[in-house]
Amino acid sequence: MIRALTGCSTRHPWKTIALWGVLGFLLIGLAPTLLGRVTQSQTGDFLPRSYDSAAALRIAEERFGVDPDASTVTVLVARTDGRALEPADQERVAAEAAKLAQRRVAMPRKDDGPEFLIPDRSQTPRVAPAMTAPDRSFELLSVQLTGSPADQGVQGVYRAFRDAARAQFAEAGMRTGFTGGLADTVDTTDAHDTAAKVGGALVLVLIVLLNVLVFRSVLAAVLPLLAVTVIGGVAVGAVAGTAMLTGRKLDAGTPGLINVVLLGIGIDYLLFLLFRFREQLRARPEQPAREAAAQVSARVGTAITSAALTIVAAFATLGLATFGQFRSLGPAIAVAVLVMLLGSLTLMPALLAAAGRKMFWPSKALLHQPRDGRAARFGELVARRPLAMLTASVALLAALAAGLAGIRMDYGQGDPGDRTPAAATAAEISRALPAGVSDPTSVYVTSTDGSALTPARLDDLSRALTGVDGVGKVAPTVLNEDQRAARIDLYPTAAPQSQQARDLASGPIRAAVARHTPAGTSAHVGGTAAIFADVSTAVAHDLRIVFPVAAALIALILLLLLRSLLAPVVLMLAVGLGFAATLGAATLVFQHLLGKPGVSFTLPLVLFLFVVALGTDYNILISDRIREEMRRPGPARDAVARAVRYTTPAITMAGLVLAGSFGTLATTPGSEQVAFAMALGIMLSALVLSLVVVPALAALLGRAIWWPVRPRPTGDVRPRHAAFVPAPGPAPDSPRPFGPAPAAGPAHDTRHDTRHDVLHDGMYDGMYDVPGERPGRYPTGEPKRAR
Repeated sequence: MIRALTGCSTRHPWKTIALWGVLGFLLIGLAPTLLGRVTQSQTGDFLPRSYDSAAALRIAEERFGVDPDASTVTVLVARTDGRALEPADQERVAAEAAKLAQRRVAMPRKDDGPEFLIPDRSQTPRVAPAMTAPDRSFELLSVQLTGSPADQGVQGVYRAFRDAARAQFAEAGMRTGFTGGLADTVDTTDAHDTAAKVGGALVLVLIVLLNVLVFRSVLAAVLPLLAVTVIGGVAVGAVAGTAMLTGRKLDAGTPGLINVVLLGIGIDYLLFLLFRFREQLRARPEQPAREAAAQVSARVGTAITSAALTIVAAFATLGLATFGQFRSLGPAIAVAVLVMLLGSLTLMPALLAAAGRKMFWPSKALLHQPRDGRAARFGELVARRPLAMLTASVALLAALAAGLAGIRMDYGQGDPGDRTPAAATAAEISRALPAGVSDPTSVYVTSTDGSALTPARLDDLSRALTGVDGVGKVAPTVLNEDQRAARIDLYPTAAPQSQQARDLASGPIRAAVARHTPAGTSAHVGGTAAIFADVSTAVAHDLRIVFPVAAALIALILLLLLRSLLAPVVLMLAVGLGFAATLGAATLVFQHLLGKPGVSFTLPLVLFLFVVALGTDYNILISDRIREEMRRPGPARDAVARAVRYTTPAITMAGLVLAGSFGTLATTPGSEQVAFAMALGIMLSALVLSLVVVPALAALLGRAIWWPVRPRPTGDVRPRHAAFVPAPGPAPDSPRPFGPAPAAGPAHDTRHDTRHDVLHDGMYDGMYDVPGERPGRYPTGEPKRAR
């Protein structure tokens, strides 16, 4: 099937390019509208109904009419002269708030596409009085906007409302402050706006610059970005369409993560093709470019398919998770990677076939074989000193993994500190009122015996909650219309997103509710703190399920690809050590050095899937090349040296591009840990695991690494120098696998000469041997022993 796809694409390149171009143009334009229909904002909606906070959220929606997609903003209103609010001032605040509640707010218009393609987020906010400070230094208003804080359209609506409210109250002689989840997100996003733009531009410059330096070509520098952009647009559209068909909801941050993943792996796959395509054109200058593109795409397509299916299998296991954010993220990335795989087997080969040798214009590198370079010397070193290289690499990874000691999970939503206006407003509120007034913890009580509820019936529960240490204030009981449900709001003294608030909600508050809930009723604890307390339980459960299932699926794919029992074990041990080292390094930096409460609760699972799945891409590439080289005559260590030499440039460049792509996440508020860990994990996977650990183990084990089906040496051996006469090989009418026939010359003894040109992945496409080397020996004079 792979050969059929690549063959059809290279036979009809312009039709293939046109088809992808049309699909990409349409779906890139429709993506914002489609994604707007399948995203949701409430983390509690991702919890199973069996969790206490999820049950409380359902009561809030069904009995009290709470909008599950609402984002609450707390507005502080105070006099500009700092004096206490007079009754006249409070009346003025109420009047201005009523005006704001009647004004429809629209997102500021931008010239970024046709208006019908942009989701309409305009809305009329719900504004209500919340609380007045005991010293009447300020009054709080509660404002509800519908939509996710991560939605750019909702952020635009909030900015418009904030600016209008600020101007309106300023005219009345008042100053304003804004806080809450949405306000925090917008302030932090605005503060990082420049860094985000610069970071994104730097990644694009990095990709183009690396391509220019390596290929010295205009098309080879630009086409990868264009191809990945088109395929990425189709992939995001496919993800949104799949979510609509299956009824799944996506987290608002999922599309951004998908774009980063697709950029990284898409560039990687195209780089693998470009390196091999250039190699093929050098080895067979007489071969038509379309024929070379077809052969290369079919050969490399096998490794690309295996690598992509590894990612798909790993993320598909998230479908087993109980936490809905994971359960929706996994299939979304799996669908996106499948689309990228399809593009890698169709659009990318079509681009190679259409461009031909012009792909590398104006470089003249195709006209000659480059000399030996650093990659060759590095391959020699790994093959000659495998035990030393393996020991040093394992020691480095083990030292980083030691950081796992004392690891803690942090279930917060970022730590803006005191640097944003929203954080400063929250700090001002907490000096006069409990910190939780902007996001209370709520206890929902429902009647189970059919009788009506009254405040008096719930007095014991209210008094018990008032006595809980850490609860600053308990609001009066609120009944719904039919008096079959009640809500009691609690205002903790700790910030609602802090660990203290989560411990309070899941511990003392729930314990007090369990002891003092009246007979004939049931009670559930809800709110942000309670939701994240339950999320921690769900995530811990999912880690115990997803880790082993994902590892088993990846091992199965490696088993089928490599047709070996020992090699998959070697690769899985390597990526497991890489995962532990990466998570340990993140713990060292953020928890121990920077003093954070812990590492982000999503980091272990997402890191495991990304580093193991994406890192396995490079392991598959090097393993596939080692197996290919071991099929050729000669010692196994020679084969390892050639494989490392030929794949080092491709893997190094691909790792830099993918790490740079994940590095851009550092400009997204709350994603600094993920960005650091992803970038480090990819670099460890590419430079340490794939280029040192796996080849060193292969050099130590020799062809036994492929047990029980060891590759047998096959094919002809063509000497390097034109003066050599080739050993007997294929018949004249048989296709030569290694390149054009050499010129005739004096005879040479080739009994111990295992040197030959091969089709390889690498920047340095010359011979493995070093000038002056004696046949059958390393440059140091050490004999080469077959294993």
